[in-house]
Amino acid sequence: MPVYDYVVIGGGTAGSVIASRLTEDPDVSVAVIEGGPSDVDREDVLTLRRWLGLLGGDLDYDYPTTEQPRGNSHIRHSRARVLGGCSSHNTLISFKPLPGDWDEWEQAGAEGWGAESMDPYFSRLRNNIVPVDEKDRNAIARDFVEAAREAAGVPRVEGFNAKPFHEGVGFFDLAYHPENNKRSSASVAYLHPFLDRPNLHLMLETWAHRLELEGTRAKGVHVRTKEGEEVYVEAAREVLVCAGAVDTPRLLMHSGIGPKADLEALGIPVVHDLPGVGENLLDHPESVIVWETDGPIPENSAMDSDAGLFVRRDPASNGPDLMFHFYQIPFTDNPERLGYEKPEHGVSMTPNIPKPRSRGRLYLTSADPAVKPALDFRYFTDEEDYDARTLVDGIRLAREIARTEPLAGWLKREVCPGPEITSDEELSEYARKVAHTVYHPAGTCRMGASSDELAVVDPQLRIRGLDGIRIADASVFPTMTAVNPMIGVLMVGEKCAELLAEAATLGGEA
Repeated sequence: MPVYDYVVIGGGTAGSVIASRLTEDPDVSVAVIEGGPSDVDREDVLTLRRWLGLLGGDLDYDYPTTEQPRGNSHIRHSRARVLGGCSSHNTLISFKPLPGDWDEWEQAGAEGWGAESMDPYFSRLRNNIVPVDEKDRNAIARDFVEAAREAAGVPRVEGFNAKPFHEGVGFFDLAYHPENNKRSSASVAYLHPFLDRPNLHLMLETWAHRLELEGTRAKGVHVRTKEGEEVYVEAAREVLVCAGAVDTPRLLMHSGIGPKADLEALGIPVVHDLPGVGENLLDHPESVIVWETDGPIPENSAMDSDAGLFVRRDPASNGPDLMFHFYQIPFTDNPERLGYEKPEHGVSMTPNIPKPRSRGRLYLTSADPAVKPALDFRYFTDEEDYDARTLVDGIRLAREIARTEPLAGWLKREVCPGPEITSDEELSEYARKVAHTVYHPAGTCRMGASSDELAVVDPQLRIRGLDGIRIADASVFPTMTAVNPMIGVLMVGEKCAELLAEAATLGGEA
């Protein structure tokens, strides 16, 4: 039975950070349990422009969505099965969470997680976060930026991480190396340089399926290797669960940690009744509007979605309340299901909801750990219909941008929803039916105060009522960040590593 000081379950975005920081101390041993293979020397993973080819492939857990009465029931949620997690699988769009995002967490009971406390962690990140390189700035993306600035009446932003913003348009910051289009993912930045550390033990293609508790203390985890061997891995100090917003609550519930009634209904012995596990499922849903272009567009790009727009419609909002990605491809996967044809050459704008109000739930349907959990995002179910109205506003603004030069000169016709779709009701129905995800599930083990009955972890990331175990990944988000959450997850990893170091100094748990 292998024993390590710390066992990190999940070698993804936060797990890579924590393992790297802990093993800076040569006297500390760390095991990383990662369900996927290494990303080392895998060009299909390390080359950023190849990200679309990873979706739905052998490195994707590919989770289905339950029936969505007001949304698209065909959405597949990609979750990466490879070292580095979703930072090895995504577009690496890199936004430091806005001050309002962190302050909202603190107001929700995450004491010590406000903007002033969290800001220093950004400067600690090892990733190479830089603006899209000049050579990668496609001509049509440049013209989108100019047209959006004019139509939306927002400033052009050069470096969204330079200072907090409420609205603006420009090229994104990416965690990449422009000279060769290679990722600066969590694994590349935090693990690759240190793979020769004798105290760092990577257990790849190894699947964690049940935590082991002794009373209220987590002792280790039961795993299955790619050869099918069952192994128990013990943690002398702490277990860190970093499996992500889907697999972290899944692992907890299969270990008997979760809503008592739900576990009993499946015949799972209840070890610790924790009703918030799986609740508060968040996402950034978005819709799409597609145009055919007058012929092909230039091919230079970092990853085909290099620029975007943020708008603040409500002046009282703490940050942007409408966002767009500009895709240099006709992104028609979901419209094609409704009968729309994909143009040979085209572009897309994807109106996105930065601060969605709908809340969903993740739950088990079987006691078998191999059966995928159910993801019910409850898209567009908020009582005020805020989420759906945001997408309608987005389509209308996208059309204004498309009519504005210099972008207008590129566009031949609107393919979907089509210029004949004009009423709020028609636009809402279309927007919801073709809605998709940008793969940002979060919130399923949310952090909060002791008075919050549905909080799963406290502000030190410790699971409530248990010892020797913490969670560090997007599942602890109390609310959704207005921007892409990857940098926020990296910062959660940095803060968790610091909390662990403080606990070790004190000789116990901080």
